[in-house]
Amino acid sequence: METSTSKLLGFLLFFFFYHCQACPHYKFVVKEVPYTRLCSTKNILTVNGQFPGPTLYVNKGDTIVVDVYNRGKYNITLHWHGVLQPRNPWSDGPEYITQCPIRPGAKFRQKIIFSTEEGTLWWHAHSAWLRATVHGAVVIYPKIGTSYPFPKPDVEIPIILGEWWKEDIMKIYQDVERYGGLGLTSEAYLINGQPGDLYSCSKPETFKLKVNKGLTYLLRIVNSIMLDSLFFSVANHTITVVGSDGNYLKPFKRTFIYICPGQTIDVLLEANQSPNHYYMGASVFSIAVAGAYNNSTTTAIVEYNGNYTPSSLSVFPHLPSHNDTEATLNFTASLRSLADKEHPVDVPMKINTHLFYTLSMNTPCKNQSCPDGAWRLLASVNNISFINPSIDILQAYYCCIYGVFGTNFPDFPQLYFDFTADYLPMEWEYPQLRTEVRMLDYNSTVELVFQGTNLLNGSDHPMHLHGYNFYVVGLGMGNFDKDKDPLMYNLVDPPLQNTIHVPKIGWMAVRFKANNPGVWYMHCHFDRHMVWGMDTVFVVKDGESPEAKMLPPPADMPPC
Repeated sequence: METSTSKLLGFLLFFFFYHCQACPHYKFVVKEVPYTRLCSTKNILTVNGQFPGPTLYVNKGDTIVVDVYNRGKYNITLHWHGVLQPRNPWSDGPEYITQCPIRPGAKFRQKIIFSTEEGTLWWHAHSAWLRATVHGAVVIYPKIGTSYPFPKPDVEIPIILGEWWKEDIMKIYQDVERYGGLGLTSEAYLINGQPGDLYSCSKPETFKLKVNKGLTYLLRIVNSIMLDSLFFSVANHTITVVGSDGNYLKPFKRTFIYICPGQTIDVLLEANQSPNHYYMGASVFSIAVAGAYNNSTTTAIVEYNGNYTPSSLSVFPHLPSHNDTEATLNFTASLRSLADKEHPVDVPMKINTHLFYTLSMNTPCKNQSCPDGAWRLLASVNNISFINPSIDILQAYYCCIYGVFGTNFPDFPQLYFDFTADYLPMEWEYPQLRTEVRMLDYNSTVELVFQGTNLLNGSDHPMHLHGYNFYVVGLGMGNFDKDKDPLMYNLVDPPLQNTIHVPKIGWMAVRFKANNPGVWYMHCHFDRHMVWGMDTVFVVKDGESPEAKMLPPPADMPPC
């Protein structure tokens, strides 16, 4: 750690840098406003009164400042999902990981440092389940003087996939946190804040994308949903996938995409069909038991401009069945980095840190009855169910406050077994409840294999890593074979992601270089799994040079 004198000097330098007036400033006011959906009105938490919230537009490499004013009644934090924030975890946002929450009536200035990201990302609340309504898109244009690696689209449209509960979302969250249950499923999915005309009282407000025949539209698709992955399609149209998670891909054509919570997918839509009204639609992918997911379909309408009489029934898209795991894997396996001169691939080849993390559903009710006579669900990584501390880990690490977290997160599970077996003994389902982190040396090269298990009938898991992109070098079903599966890795053009879907009883292998010092959260983006403990933290140590050290904190960090 740095000396107190050098910390003070760094703090003064960073204070002036952090408050530079040259950076574009935005004002985000978090407040409750009434919204009407599905025949009823309720107050929801919003940013600037908008749902979804405002879209931020930046260029690659920009730095912006967002002043966050909490005018709501709950503590809140904001996370800039997929923004790497080089050396600046102080503005990353996850509650009790990199900051304590912004209290009602308080303000926090967050500096958002963009670097290599280009394409579509998003921002959202990262406290409790407030991101259900507090979220918005981030559009990152190419650096000034450069262009897209594909023909410039005529129009660009953010498409934000969300969901709506009639029940107060904080009540649902508190019940899940207290009892470990599934929580209520949402009543509707949304496209740009609207359920679509298959739901009651929704036809007049259904989102419409009006298009001109012959033009090309870039749809910047964000999955902001709390609990479900989705299939998305546009009837009678083939879409071209060109990017994901703020990185470009080798273009490929599909009739549908698969997108898990936290992911973004950029697609080109060519308006090349006969003038008519066509549905765009999204429906769930879930391997959960019936009743544990919303099995409805949200729609919007692609409406061609011109003088014509539309069909009496809009043309509906074909979407895979709700449990089509093969469709999800085939789509994910189609992602390939662009890997050209302007967008090179830099996959770590020599790995010095090998990690193998099992992702499991658990219960802690060993030899005792659970609250209300029901099994209380937990979730774990390597059989450790993460417990949030009362002081954020970043502050504790930076200020050398001991006893807040442990540094003994295991590299491998303590117990190896057939992770994908149909029957697994109950004694394997009891996790340890701890606040443990994994320390990483600066510039270490990491291979992390996520292994989905079938404990408590298992689940799929969209895993997200803050502060980093990672190369997805391999995937498959069954138990990972450390001798055979690496022989099939894609080390030439693997996709560069910040969120990836780990299938139930399957595995994903990712690689990254630990060159961003700081405290960085990793968690499942199904919010109930995160509440249950499927999360952990990487602490990346400082390097030797000044450019390899974490920046000091801003002056107005929210107090614990």
